[in-house]
Amino acid sequence: MIVILKKDATDAQVQDFIRQWKDKGYGVHISRGEEMTVLGLLGDTTKLDTETVAANPIVDSVKRVTAPYKMAGRAFHPDDSVITVGEGEHAVTFGNGVIPVIAGPCSVETEEQVVEIAKAVKKSGARLLRGGAFKPRTSPYSFQGLGEKGLEFLVTAKKETGLPIVTELMDVRQLKYFDDVDLIQIGARNMQNFDLLKEMGKVQKPILLKRGMAATVKEFLMSVEYIMASGNENVILCERGIRTFDTYTRNCLDVSIIPYLKKVSHLPIIIDPSHACGLRWMVPTLAKSAVAAGCDGLIIEVHNNPEKALCDGEQSLHPVEFDELMTVLPKIAAIDNRRM
Repeated sequence: MIVILKKDATDAQVQDFIRQWKDKGYGVHISRGEEMTVLGLLGDTTKLDTETVAANPIVDSVKRVTAPYKMAGRAFHPDDSVITVGEGEHAVTFGNGVIPVIAGPCSVETEEQVVEIAKAVKKSGARLLRGGAFKPRTSPYSFQGLGEKGLEFLVTAKKETGLPIVTELMDVRQLKYFDDVDLIQIGARNMQNFDLLKEMGKVQKPILLKRGMAATVKEFLMSVEYIMASGNENVILCERGIRTFDTYTRNCLDVSIIPYLKKVSHLPIIIDPSHACGLRWMVPTLAKSAVAAGCDGLIIEVHNNPEKALCDGEQSLHPVEFDELMTVLPKIAAIDNRRM
């Protein structure tokens, strides 16, 4: 952290300021010029609030020279992290050049429905099964999911297909039902539920964290930091579209986040094209663009009868459409010497 002092700061004030930081355990590098005095605070400054430092009357400005997200940042972890989901022969890895696809219905409706979809997406090449048992909905009158019963149906589908389960956790009190869940999803609406994120740091399972619909990349990574700083370093990032001024799609897929996160973070980044656009016919195109841009995985909504789906049917692919997409994606991945 760089601290630039005001020109009229006295020597006594400067020395007192330096002493304060040394007493807190920081090293201080002093650079005196004709126009200004610059101090470099040495040590772990990631938890320092720049506004608190700037509140001192002799401080002109404060600048960070390292990102505040220490554990999620590449500066402290130069190699890509590889996150493993599931166990044994059905284990799936993210971040090693292979692009796994997570597929399944937005919400679990019946046991027959989720088992049928699981078998279909596995046949097409999906490596993990998604399905919502607890559903956060904008309207309190919309279908909220089957809860514990929905998780039981997902476990049945897992037993019949071997696909690891990905499903959303909304409240830490629901954790008691998640023993058989392989990848816990924290949705966009809970991205800054910091108490929940801290609890995810105590969980011995990988976490899929979705970017908030109005969150900056920095805010996204700081939310990741809450999980990692609390003890769980197995985090997969998910871009699912952000709010813009336009309304022709449900959200706006930020494809540019893929190369940016690849540069600043070591964690895998996957893309959710279904929530990004909200339009079934657009999902394949966005999935292709995400693979071309270098994503580490996809999470796609698939329903065996989208027109009668209880949740987000308009953005869900039919299994036939999903199968067609899965025949094209490997060709795009191969251009960059990767594979699905």
